[in-house]
Amino acid sequence: MIAPIRSSTVLPASRRPITIPTSDGLHLVGEVAAPIGARQASILCLHPLPTHGGMMDSHIYRKAANRLPALAGIEVIRFNTRGTSSEAGTSEGQFDNGESEQFDVEGAIDYAFSELAVENLWVVGWSFGTDLALRHARDPRISGLILLSPPLRTSKITDLEFWREDGRPVIALVPEHDDYLKPHEARERFSVIPHIEIIAVEEAKHLWVGEPSVYRVLSEITRVVAPEALPLARDWNEDTGEPIYQA
Repeated sequence: MIAPIRSSTVLPASRRPITIPTSDGLHLVGEVAAPIGARQASILCLHPLPTHGGMMDSHIYRKAANRLPALAGIEVIRFNTRGTSSEAGTSEGQFDNGESEQFDVEGAIDYAFSELAVENLWVVGWSFGTDLALRHARDPRISGLILLSPPLRTSKITDLEFWREDGRPVIALVPEHDDYLKPHEARERFSVIPHIEIIAVEEAKHLWVGEPSVYRVLSEITRVVAPEALPLARDWNEDTGEPIYQA
């Protein structure tokens, strides 16, 4: 039976729990959702602020893991930063407002290359996760950054200057009605990085609630990391698990 892809839809993928070690001796809870077929790219997801409910299961990332392996051949790597809990469990350590989380980001990137053998890894940050990406995801092996609802809460001018000099792609999706940094403000504050691509998303809010916002975010991620997979299917065959593409 053909059905629309809804918020609860889980498409076929190879899913397994992972444990990420950090260089300061912690173990972080995570999951990898890989395509059953060929892997086109991989994304490492840095979640929103855990003191406000952010975790690896925050809805955009959960839906990315549920859909993108089947729809776009994108491997989705999620994990809880230190002290953060989700259905998968609680990562060791304590929340440190983005400071000691440097070890979490670096450990997750290293795990992706050493244990998952990623070849084309993009770091995707959302809200708090965008500051983690800008500050700590500097490993020369990653392909670039995708920032969802960046608040620029803890990132300093020196962090932006690093990405200006580095030159790797930085893409920011900024909701029209964001609570922290609206598109015109983002263009001004990110002007330090001349090559940044800022995408103002009309009608969207900081949390990307609603299927139109989810589809837009997943489509923009796919456009950057696996453009040949666009447009993403909106329907699927519930009997076979296969996406259904419109003619």
